[in-house]
Amino acid sequence: MLTHLNIQHFVLIDQLSLNFNKGFSVFTGETGAGKSILLDALSLILGERAETRYVAPNTEQAVVSASFTLPQKHSAFKILDEQGLAHEDELIIRRALTKDGKSKCFVCDQPVSVGLLKTLGETLVEIHGQFATHSLLNPATHGTTLDNYGNLGKTVQSVQKKWHDWQEKKEAVQNFESQLAQQKSDEDFMRESLDELTDLNPKPDEEEKLTIRRTELLNAERIIENVKNACELLGDEEQGVLRLISKTDSQLMNADKITNGSFENEINQLADAQNLLTDLSDTLEHKLNDLGDTSELPAIDERLFQLRDLARKHHVEIAHLPELRDKLAHDLKMLTNGEDELIRFKKLAEQARLDYLTEARKLSQERHCTGEKLAKAVMRELPDLKLEKATFQVNIQDTDESLAGPNGMNQITFMVTTNKGGMLTPIHKCASGGELARFMLALKVNLADKNDTTLIFDEIDTGISGATAAAVGERLARLAEMHQTLVITHSPQVAGLGKHHYLVQKTDTKNATVTSVQTLDRIGRLEEIARLVSGAKITDKSRELAKELLKN
Repeated sequence: MLTHLNIQHFVLIDQLSLNFNKGFSVFTGETGAGKSILLDALSLILGERAETRYVAPNTEQAVVSASFTLPQKHSAFKILDEQGLAHEDELIIRRALTKDGKSKCFVCDQPVSVGLLKTLGETLVEIHGQFATHSLLNPATHGTTLDNYGNLGKTVQSVQKKWHDWQEKKEAVQNFESQLAQQKSDEDFMRESLDELTDLNPKPDEEEKLTIRRTELLNAERIIENVKNACELLGDEEQGVLRLISKTDSQLMNADKITNGSFENEINQLADAQNLLTDLSDTLEHKLNDLGDTSELPAIDERLFQLRDLARKHHVEIAHLPELRDKLAHDLKMLTNGEDELIRFKKLAEQARLDYLTEARKLSQERHCTGEKLAKAVMRELPDLKLEKATFQVNIQDTDESLAGPNGMNQITFMVTTNKGGMLTPIHKCASGGELARFMLALKVNLADKNDTTLIFDEIDTGISGATAAAVGERLARLAEMHQTLVITHSPQVAGLGKHHYLVQKTDTKNATVTSVQTLDRIGRLEEIARLVSGAKITDKSRELAKELLKN
């Protein structure tokens, strides 16, 4: 619901702040007072094209902002969530337009594109009028409108689910057929490659281990020399470390005897060191024997060559050769069972197709039934709206399977004619703007639109009066019970049914002509409706009629 509208430096409006309520609100005023300016300002923040003429003379920019209070599940919030934009229950939209034609758009103080603003605006406000366009005029929306009217949502969702299931299984068949055909053409190569890989039997980390071992063997001579020197330093009979430790031990033993055992700890420590170094000497001797054998180097080189050659052949890393072997084994196994598997996939796809067609035909039947109900409901409204010669039909064409889609197998168009026996044409091609607006009203009062959308009707009563105008007003009032409804009108019958009344006036100041809007109390409403009844000169009779209209 629209709760507030603020306009600054917009055409003839200098500063204007309006609060709105639920229900039926009417705007009246002299022709040319500026009612269309209000619509232009509101359209600007709903994403319509900006024009430099909107910026008031002698000002730098025009600014329009609006506040909407919406339920948590409103589709506008879903759009914001998809865009990652923060929001609260109150949605504030602002748009600034400079005199050089540039504009900036904001939603909850976050910059957004005009495209997003337009998408958002379509969920917030619907404008109906002689020259306004609306989604109901677009045949692409007629199917959804009909489904909403007939509460066919569950069937539509079921059709969509079965459609996507069918398409997924069709795609699976196509992918499997393509894969199977490719595998068949490559079967000999795949078997030859699998044999090579099986014979070679590569390991995931084999290359790294072979490379390290090969490096060790290539450096074996230098390593052997270093280890030999270390062994000699430890075990030389004359000057080796172990020989020197043995001599040291003898000296300490003599000192211990002389001192009656005072060097026992030192002798033990030296014995431990001697044992440790003896073990180290043995270990080095064993390693020296291993290092001394470089006979495996040719085998390592040959193994690395085979691995690298096979990896190049299949354009993979050596580490991925085991994965390739397993994949080839799997693909060849699948190829063996491929025809049976393809038949299984096709059966699943065919069953999904039949399930979709069954549900789509069910939806089609429900739509035909709903279409007849909607047409009758709209037709009941037309005589009172001075469209007694008009005809409204819901044209539902059943399509063949080639034109099937996620929303079923129907092409749905609202068709009208304004002349008795005339040719039915799509509603968006209806010639008269006033007639079109009344068709929209007849539709809107019957459609089960559950979204919280503000409806605006711009001079929907043009060219009608008396009972017809009263009928239009009554339907607008009915509509306002479900939706916040704002109406720009010149009809006293329509204005008298409004719950809230705004008077649009144009006045001349010292420097400029400005448009202002006044919220009327009951006395003000009485005078304004009397003016609508009698024109410029208000009479007692027109006031009495105004009282009667307000009373009703």
